[in-house]
Amino acid sequence: MKKEEVDVLVIGAGPSGCVASAYLFNHGAKVKVVEKSKFPRFVIGESFLPRSMEHYEEAGLLEALKARNFEIKAGARFIRGEQICNFDFSDKFGTGWDWTWQAPRADFDNTLAQEVIRKGVDLEFETEVLDVQFDGTDSVTTVRNKEGETSEIKAKFIIDSSGYGRVLPRLLGLDRPSNVTNNSAIFTHVKDESRVGGEEGTIITFDILETQVWFWVIPFSNGNTSLGIVGPTSYINSLGDDTDAALREAIRRSDYYKDRYLDTEFIFKPHKIQDYSCKVSQICGPGYTLTGNSAEFLDPVFSSGVCFATESGLLSAKLFLKEQSGEKVDWQKEYSDYIRRGVSVFTTYVMEWYTGNLQTLFFHQPENPDVKRKICAVLAGYVWNQENPFVLKHDRVIRNMAYMLENGGKPEDLKVG
Repeated sequence: MKKEEVDVLVIGAGPSGCVASAYLFNHGAKVKVVEKSKFPRFVIGESFLPRSMEHYEEAGLLEALKARNFEIKAGARFIRGEQICNFDFSDKFGTGWDWTWQAPRADFDNTLAQEVIRKGVDLEFETEVLDVQFDGTDSVTTVRNKEGETSEIKAKFIIDSSGYGRVLPRLLGLDRPSNVTNNSAIFTHVKDESRVGGEEGTIITFDILETQVWFWVIPFSNGNTSLGIVGPTSYINSLGDDTDAALREAIRRSDYYKDRYLDTEFIFKPHKIQDYSCKVSQICGPGYTLTGNSAEFLDPVFSSGVCFATESGLLSAKLFLKEQSGEKVDWQKEYSDYIRRGVSVFTTYVMEWYTGNLQTLFFHQPENPDVKRKICAVLAGYVWNQENPFVLKHDRVIRNMAYMLENGGKPEDLKVG
């Protein structure tokens, strides 16, 4: 059996794995990436947040992505009947990137992976993790390649960026029930032949059909558009077992988009993901970290998935290098507590979206510009900036403000921090 030794084994070649491995390689670590799939491959999560742009830049991957001319995402639009709420990332609280992308993940992830390979990282596609054994400070991982050959990889550290594959949570028994949502989604891509020009043809939109049910529209620069319906699993299942008919029924219920998309041909039969939220008992342990969806997935409503993936992937790489340089690393404090602070903020926003409280703040007229800028910073992914009271006091500020507005309060009364 073939055996090799590396400093870090990265499981998964999505955005988290690529950011982590590129950063490690750039700083002299011997790193290997194993990826179960063959790229390019389809995956959901096609809308990103500005916070991730910093991660691509630090890992030396930004220019390769810019060269692909993916659709620019400068904000987001929310629609509820006749009401429209626009968020502009350039008009937010605090500093940070003012734009990001929305893109087919097959193209986006393959661009990252090929750039990582070009840099010199050892990335092996179609290689599945079969087993991981931890022995003191090292680990031995058994993998099987596409030819069916097994081999062992000894590593000082493992970064699990396997996403929905959730390799270490399965092998180590870390999975726990999520307390976020019991939602499901149906989605596909269309050739957007009826796309209009200007911002209307490019802006990502969340069309609220009911308080807990929404329809996404994500235009890509290649002329295709991603369409999807999200809601409680019982609602999604009520649309029927045929995903094609179910998604068309969802489109029919959208007053804003039904004329544009009801009769549009789907590029592929719509996929259905049921009860997708997940969590784990711990996101790091002796010799490993979990990043992105391998640790926890909340909900697609605010596109937080890739942001958490790249944040945690980059932080894992930095802390490993810090420890290897002889510095003490408190993994609980510097990794787990830090990542979970951001997850906690977005968890509140997801939960308050589905209670309707956040929608009350979004659509109340007239707007309070100060409140909107602070919320916008959260929606841009800056959920670790505790100078923002909508981050620091996330567990109560949305609920309290919504209650006040619903009971006769005025927008000028909405002052936080």
